[in-house]
Amino acid sequence: MKAVAILGERKVALIEREKPEIKPDEVLVKIRYVGFCGSDLNTFLGKNPMVKLPVIPGHEIGAEVEAVGKLVPETIKPGMYCTVNPYTSCGNCPSCRNGRVNACQFNQTFGVQRDGAMAEYIAVPWQKVIVDDQINPRDFALVEPMSVGFHAISRAQVTDLDVVMVIGCGMIGVGGIVRASLRGARVIAVDVDDKKLELAKTMGAHYTINSQTEDVHARMQEITNGAGPDVIVEAVGAPATYHMAINEVAFTGRVVCIGYAKTEIAFETKYFVMKEMDIRGSRNAMPEDFRAVIEYMKRGTCAVNELISGIFPPEQAQEALEQWAANPGKVFRILIKF
Repeated sequence: MKAVAILGERKVALIEREKPEIKPDEVLVKIRYVGFCGSDLNTFLGKNPMVKLPVIPGHEIGAEVEAVGKLVPETIKPGMYCTVNPYTSCGNCPSCRNGRVNACQFNQTFGVQRDGAMAEYIAVPWQKVIVDDQINPRDFALVEPMSVGFHAISRAQVTDLDVVMVIGCGMIGVGGIVRASLRGARVIAVDVDDKKLELAKTMGAHYTINSQTEDVHARMQEITNGAGPDVIVEAVGAPATYHMAINEVAFTGRVVCIGYAKTEIAFETKYFVMKEMDIRGSRNAMPEDFRAVIEYMKRGTCAVNELISGIFPPEQAQEALEQWAANPGKVFRILIKF
């Protein structure tokens, strides 16, 4: 079968692999679409320290059930459309014992710590397969990245009483905007790209701020009557946006961190104490976050076409990543279609 592999810095190849054989408790999944995510781009650029090359990327999956093992429940049948939860959990580490399997200490995500799904077929435990014939495989490939944003809103315990500021309106930030809006919060979207801010508004943001052309602090004070947002989600991973989150959050507010900063960041820690703020990490997503995204997408209100920046065949995976690397701020999601 065909598979896409990242062999080294800026080097992608189409390779041949053996078609996997399934165990009794596994499902053979026929891949239709796989999204490139930020971790895949960093791998391509040689900036992902968690990856050992060569690696098959991909963990944003839209697929179809091809075959099932004899121990797989009858709720999963050949021909069903599906996505796959791409994380592992050991069951024994502190995170797993606390029921937060998304943050397993020994997690191995497809395309990062192990080979991913950018191939014609993958074999996975049936518990990782999420089926729903009301969603097509292309749209299923958007579920995992949106679920990461949904999870961040759960970590922040957002309610309808909150003002939520999301910094970064990429795919994950958009997921946070959608989920906060669904929970009844007032949502402020911050980005440097007007097109992304326009889309954020259609996805549920009540206010938008271009941090490159506007005074974020002044606009924030105006919107919140001088109080600041109750919740800020940092979905960029840059020193400037981390400082923005700490500085702008309300007293006793919550800051949720998704973005990985590439360098160390120095903070005035007095704000941690003076504001008695909660600073929370948010990693991956829980099964209930996947289900919540799927239920949202079934409403038919998600601007799916606007979220897909391009669809390429596997033979053009190198070209797709080169285009993203050249215009990182303009891309939501690039899909590889098998």
